[in-house]
Amino acid sequence: MIAILDYGSGNLRSAERAFALADSRIVVTNDPKLCLEADGLVVPGVGAFAACMSQLISVGGDEIIRERVENSKPIFGICVGMQILFDSSSEKTQTSGLGIFSGEVTQIKSQILPHMGWNTVKAAENSQLFDGIESETFYFVHSYAAKKPIPGALNSLTNYGEDFIASVERDFIVATQFHPEKSGSAGATLIKNWVAAL
Repeated sequence: MIAILDYGSGNLRSAERAFALADSRIVVTNDPKLCLEADGLVVPGVGAFAACMSQLISVGGDEIIRERVENSKPIFGICVGMQILFDSSSEKTQTSGLGIFSGEVTQIKSQILPHMGWNTVKAAENSQLFDGIESETFYFVHSYAAKKPIPGALNSLTNYGEDFIASVERDFIVATQFHPEKSGSAGATLIKNWVAAL
């Protein structure tokens, strides 16, 4: 079973449909027992970092994620659901994240924001997520990103004004700054690659 964490932020139905193509056992929930027992937990996220963190904490999602990390259970963060895994963000106000990845999420240095639309990703060597889709494009909607590669992880990069992390794979945690659920067949393949590794 794959649980999609419902904390009031994210394209839940879009994510549910996309992940259901790879695994029929999908549940959208914030029930701690279901989220902790699931083979994989998807953490979506849309909007401002501080609002997402507040909503996450209000349903105990921060504790669910931390407990899964302690138990080495797979997690997939999407967009702001990736950003909240970092130490902090400077979006609007300085806000602490979960600190699972070291580093800060800061505004992209580009004259045109948000970064909205399709962009290529330079896939990390030996990436499981990008197996078979190394040269495809993916859909982004954001103005902030983590920029410093994470030591000991597979860091895939994108450039929009400057390089930033498009996805990270470290042990049982994967995360994408782009939206795989909005990225057509390439996004569907990426999701299937993750589900196949569970």
